[in-house]
Amino acid sequence: MEIIICPDEAQVGVYAAAKIAKIAAGVGPKVVLGVATGSSPLTTYIELAKLEKAGKLDLSGASAFALDEYVGLPYTHPESYHDVIRRTVTEPLGIDPAKVSVPDGANPETAGEAYEAAIKQAGGVDVQILGIGANGHVGFNEPGSSLASRTRIKTLTAKTREDNARFFDSLDQVPTHCITQGLGTILDARHVVLVANGAGKADAIAAIAEGPVSSMWPGSVLQLHQYATLVIDEAAAAKLTHQDYYRQIFSTLPAWQRLDV
Repeated sequence: MEIIICPDEAQVGVYAAAKIAKIAAGVGPKVVLGVATGSSPLTTYIELAKLEKAGKLDLSGASAFALDEYVGLPYTHPESYHDVIRRTVTEPLGIDPAKVSVPDGANPETAGEAYEAAIKQAGGVDVQILGIGANGHVGFNEPGSSLASRTRIKTLTAKTREDNARFFDSLDQVPTHCITQGLGTILDARHVVLVANGAGKADAIAAIAEGPVSSMWPGSVLQLHQYATLVIDEAAAAKLTHQDYYRQIFSTLPAWQRLDV
């Protein structure tokens, strides 16, 4: 696991975008992105849009798969992930909307199998962008999720619903269920880039990076991935035991491994 510690949230976006752009350049214009919602990846998407506008990133043939979707929200609802992905990813990055897929929250019984088939047909995800919840969830894989799970229906924990209530008028409006890619699905991505900011994520980052691999901290499954990168700010890194070593590694990278930022 590669861990990059940045001074602040703005630099997390810069470095994460540079990492994603480097991976995308190695794949070509038809790169397949895995995209996440939530507040954590927003600065990364802003920086990716800057790179695309500057001609440093070619997404002309890119396609994208969202991590998850609420069950029961109409696609036109401003907090449905169909609409969030449109606003934060599809339009800013100039990706063809026809090439952007989101799990079907209107048909949860069949959505999981159909989504797995669609990802497979696309050739798999080249780089998966992730945020992380305070309880260690990635996507909507809550604590206790199978480490081999595939796209499926999940019940949201009270904590996750409370965290997401800020996007709705009240807690009662937050859906209780979702469709999410599974941890096994996420592990199938060729590269993973997880971003995290703030002291509220420090416990989760320490657990998933330095603790045991456990379903109680779902993000810890990334320790089993060959190419997983965590890009985090100082506050999110505060509880890492080996943070000085991670800084040393990053500062002494050979030229061919450095990011163009």
